[in-house]
Amino acid sequence: MTQTVKDIVERRSIRAYKQEQVKEEQLLEILEAGKYAPSGMGRQPVKMVVVQDKDTIAKLSKMNAAVMGSDNDPFYGAPTVVVVLADRSVNTHFADGCLTMGNLMNAAHAVGVDSCWINRATEVFDTPEGKELLKQWGIQGDYEGIGNCVLGYRDCEYPQAAPRKEDMVVRV
Repeated sequence: MTQTVKDIVERRSIRAYKQEQVKEEQLLEILEAGKYAPSGMGRQPVKMVVVQDKDTIAKLSKMNAAVMGSDNDPFYGAPTVVVVLADRSVNTHFADGCLTMGNLMNAAHAVGVDSCWINRATEVFDTPEGKELLKQWGIQGDYEGIGNCVLGYRDCEYPQAAPRKEDMVVRV
């Protein structure tokens, strides 16, 4: 098994993080992988917003939790959140954003950083408060929130993979 496939197979979603910030060189490698995710016709409609400011993360967490009707931290205390957005004017924007999320998480594992995909970015950034954040961040246009990639170092046991379903592959 190649190292790339091994990293993909071994990566797990982590739901408890230490407060230690992700090392800059690791973060830059992760973001580089995100920049090279495939996109329909090479249009690259994705933006990645790196948030490491505790107050902004707390605000995003609160907005995300509100979508669920909860007051728990959906970011599990992660010190870094990469908000993945994609330009709705590109018909492949959602798939392109999802590929970026996958690259971010797989690259994180490969460089020793833990991650988890947190949903509800669409709902958060479709609110007036979410649109105001995009404006503050200098993001213009009609962007959809695809996902939040939380990054950090786990503060829990490494989870085991669930057994794979027998019928996942159909060969014709």
